[in-house]
Amino acid sequence: MADAAPIGPPPPFDPELDAALASLIQVVPPSIRPDMIPAMRAFMLSSGVSDDELRRGGAIEFKEYRIPGPAGAPDVSLLVCRPAGESRPLPAVYFTHGGGMILGNNRNLIGEMLDWVEELGVVLVSVEYRLAPEFPYPAALEDVHAGLRWTAGHTGELGIDADRLVVAGASAGGGLTAAVALLVRDSGGPPLAGQLLACPMLDDRNDTLSGYQMAGRGAWDRTSNETGWTALLGERRGGPDVPAYAAPARATDLSRLPPLFIDVGSAETFRDEVVGYADRVWQAGGEAELHVWPGGFHGFDALVPEAVLSREARAARVRWLRRILHL
Repeated sequence: MADAAPIGPPPPFDPELDAALASLIQVVPPSIRPDMIPAMRAFMLSSGVSDDELRRGGAIEFKEYRIPGPAGAPDVSLLVCRPAGESRPLPAVYFTHGGGMILGNNRNLIGEMLDWVEELGVVLVSVEYRLAPEFPYPAALEDVHAGLRWTAGHTGELGIDADRLVVAGASAGGGLTAAVALLVRDSGGPPLAGQLLACPMLDDRNDTLSGYQMAGRGAWDRTSNETGWTALLGERRGGPDVPAYAAPARATDLSRLPPLFIDVGSAETFRDEVVGYADRVWQAGGEAELHVWPGGFHGFDALVPEAVLSREARAARVRWLRRILHL
């Protein structure tokens, strides 16, 4: 463990979320082992939004693109959604889905982002990336980066205001979003207006107090985390030579990054690494808005969107987007 302090009992779940957990863990168990990946992938594939759901009754129009991937790699799929009938350049959110580096596609758990298209009038670009363990690091990051560079280079075609491009991601997608923000900082662009990280997966070492507190509880516990990070990094997981682009918590320099929104539940594995990341951004002189949602388990707002705490978390993200995108 990174800290020798005694571990207290786990923080309580929010009562409304706790009531939903019994049924949730039947389909999303807290501990995911490698042998469970095929079944979990099938479930995620079945839960992606349909074309009709994307259209939101005619409020949204969408187009799917296949853009060149990294050298020698397959094309990358981008799902682009925008308010129907809107032709002027709009701010955009480039979104990277979650799934522990091992699950999901660019239609999974994007209901909140479709709300942003309707409510805020933004363009949503949702990227699909290659999954581990079949495609270990750096495949996913290379795909996310390729999609972002293509998006920034085709803002005219996509009807995007190039000065108002935010990157966003949840869980593993949050970790990949943090990594791509580091990468574009170090490689000279494209410029980003901000980065929004929802319960991001940042640290391969899997040794925080919150990880031990929440073992076997909620969603995505230490066992799941080991499964995901080992799929991505293999034997390097937890060792001395893991680069910051693979696990952003490893970064020694968090300066000169775009304004950050970052949030996490108090009752989840990632709590301590998220709080630590925000603190280090402040220490480096950066701008960060941190929320720790009391009693929230991992992904609570996506899994129980009707809960009061979920609505508060989503409203906070909307407020930040309005401010950062000048809406």
